Amino acid sequence: MIASLPMYDWPEVRQATDAWWAGIARHLSAQGFDPPRRLSRTAIPATPWRRPGLVLSQTCGYPVTHDFRGRLEVLATPAYGVEGCSGPLYSSVIVVHAGGGISRLEDLRGATAAYNALDSLSGHLALKCVFAPLSKDGRFFGRVVKSGGHVGSMTLVCEHKADVAAIDCVTYALARWFRPALAAGLTVLARSPSAPALPYVTAAGRPPGDVARLKRALAAAAADPALSHARDSLFIAGLEFLPSDAYHRVLELEAACDAEGYVALA
Repeated sequence: MIASLPMYDWPEVRQATDAWWAGIARHLSAQGFDPPRRLSRTAIPATPWRRPGLVLSQTCGYPVTHDFRGRLEVLATPAYGVEGCSGPLYSSVIVVHAGGGISRLEDLRGATAAYNALDSLSGHLALKCVFAPLSKDGRFFGRVVKSGGHVGSMTLVCEHKADVAAIDCVTYALARWFRPALAAGLTVLARSPSAPALPYVTAAGRPPGDVARLKRALAAAAADPALSHARDSLFIAGLEFLPSDAYHRVLELEAACDAEGYVALA
């Protein structure tokens, strides 16, 4: 079996991530699974998602509804206790350089936008959703640059190498808490529409009984007092078990952008 929790695995919270996994693994064992003792950490987060032995990971809603549709099964959705989240829903903040004189979305027409990856709801699609109503002939920004990650996008804005980026609210909370100098260089200009937060997933095709046991283990971990410190350190206020079609919200947001005629960031 393989397990990974790559989405918010900053060095500053790695100890908490490992403690959270150890607790989940204990509850998985109680449900009859033989989970790995350690998380898999790879340079490419998607690598474990391709393995049939994946027992648990966390991914963005966009891969679940696109490249990994039918290959990953959603188990639960964390409810994060940070600004920009409401229960199992989250959003992105649209950030610009602090003190840069940008006060309106329209001020960014023709500017340079940073995005983390094309398959990101929070860093790419969120940016499109916010600026779609302002686009003309499918364009708004003058230039775009791929950063490879939210931290990279924030850094580009801070260093005046980009003018704007969309950062998921949990990552932004991590930056404010653990990297205040980075966050201090940014100002929140707007927020994106909300969607279900980054889900916990397993390899698709597991028997329904196994899926039910995985969900019971996660529910037990979310209620375990011994894991409260790990959960608090990761801003996890709880886990929710949403309907199977909850992540269709991603497709709805994408369709709304297309309806605006906004087909590209640059």
